[in-house]
Amino acid sequence: MKTELPEALARAVQTRLAQADKESWARRLWEGDVTLWTNADEAKWIGWLPAAEGKQVDFAQIAALVEKAKGHKDAVLLGMGGSSLGPEVLALILGNQPGFPKLHVLDTTDPDQIAGVAKAIDPSEALFIVSSKSGSTMEPELLRAYFWELAGKDGNRFVAVTDPGSKLEAAAKADRYAFIFHGDPAIGGRYSVLSVFGMVPGAAMGLDIKALYDATASMVSACGADTAVKGNPGVHLGVIMGEAANAGRDKLTILPSKGLEPIGAWLEQLLAESTGKQGKGIVPVDLEPLGAVESYGTDRLFVHLHLEGDSDAELEARLKALAEAGQPVVHIPVAAKEDIGQEFVRWEVATAIAGAVIGINPFDQPDVEAAKVATRKLVDAYEQSGSAEPETPIVETEDFAIFAPQATALSPSDPKQLLDLHFASLQPGNYAGFLAYIERSAADEAVIATIRAQVRDAKQVATVAGFGPRFLHSTGQAYKGGPNSGVFLTITRDPDPDLAVPGHKASFGNVQIMQARGDADVLAERGRRVLRVHLKKGGGGIKALASAVEAALNS
Repeated sequence: MKTELPEALARAVQTRLAQADKESWARRLWEGDVTLWTNADEAKWIGWLPAAEGKQVDFAQIAALVEKAKGHKDAVLLGMGGSSLGPEVLALILGNQPGFPKLHVLDTTDPDQIAGVAKAIDPSEALFIVSSKSGSTMEPELLRAYFWELAGKDGNRFVAVTDPGSKLEAAAKADRYAFIFHGDPAIGGRYSVLSVFGMVPGAAMGLDIKALYDATASMVSACGADTAVKGNPGVHLGVIMGEAANAGRDKLTILPSKGLEPIGAWLEQLLAESTGKQGKGIVPVDLEPLGAVESYGTDRLFVHLHLEGDSDAELEARLKALAEAGQPVVHIPVAAKEDIGQEFVRWEVATAIAGAVIGINPFDQPDVEAAKVATRKLVDAYEQSGSAEPETPIVETEDFAIFAPQATALSPSDPKQLLDLHFASLQPGNYAGFLAYIERSAADEAVIATIRAQVRDAKQVATVAGFGPRFLHSTGQAYKGGPNSGVFLTITRDPDPDLAVPGHKASFGNVQIMQARGDADVLAERGRRVLRVHLKKGGGGIKALASAVEAALNS
């Protein structure tokens, strides 16, 4: 790891490293010493450390799954947050091996995405992995109901990954699933990629799980309890992250080379959900288009993960220019994509250490439940009445309607003025968030990237984006519980066509919109600045919104 830090940050990092060395932070981490953090329940949540050594999985059961998966064309993972983001990294970076199924990861209630996967597979042939630590998370349960019907209720092609005693375990036993893999209750979801929650989907793709652990072992050793702090990659990175956040550089901007780009979504959850609480924390910035030096304020920490063999002269030149301009840049080389497990370990240790530096518990997520409760209330009301509670827009055009989840001083009748006032509230050190409850497609991602670049360049602020409800189990914690510096634009639309959920009045499209409404309500309750833009059927869609934002920024 190579670091280029401005002088003040470099001094703070060296001071903290000396403290960490003197106070044996690495050893205390491995021992689960709660005094390293907040004297709360941190000791209950360090099962991810032995999991990184391969101690959580049953290799005989994994081998049986490998034999079961052979010959299947497709496997579909139904999960959210920690149950889906790690496996998605494995699928996108390592991929399925010859003779093994392609893994499709579904962590959404978006009807278009669900229908897209259903169309891409043969439901009578595919293998389905239902993954949920608690076993009662709403989205996997709705997805399980849908694909259970579509697959002909054939339990022989279903696999459950869940903690012991969960509702999902009971359902899997009743429906005679082929396998039930038990998680470790001492591992939080976002730290679970090297447990069964990552390794079961990996094995189904034909990955050599033992070889993955072998490749990871050197990083586990380097981050071990007896390794001196100066030679400990996880502790060193964690101290940099924590000190940067304490100095106001709390927007950790992820700049991976092309071959490692998928890791950003996993890092988002790990960093945001672990550190974003009590008004503190790190806001991860992933997939933001690369800008000129003058586009960035003084609230950034840039981290570049570089896969050997990847070449990007423009990115390298920009990184050099950023460092020369006094921006902190961390370079992390990765020798081969098969070493991805090493990065899982490095960043998990770093995140736990950053929590110690910031002064928070990196293993709880006190604000995630609020959006779930708000959504459940709306969904339960829909199940009883068959309709959603009506709402009135502040302003509307032929393309979209704009809603505020609570009383707001923003009340012009011109949508351009309304958006202008919304983004005008961005101040140095703030960030703009785009929370899109629409299909996570390449086309939609490209338009949102364009909007982000426009706002960043106009306001010199960081920008983040997430697709809902996926981000609710990830960065949503930091948006609600972290620094109150976000200005959010929630984006919804009426799905066309929609998709029914077996046994429910509320469709997937209904649920998705109610998740957006519940999330926006909670953001507003927490004092966050938020508007919701609802794209109308037959209008210009998200491109019309992009045009409206551009006009507002240029007014």
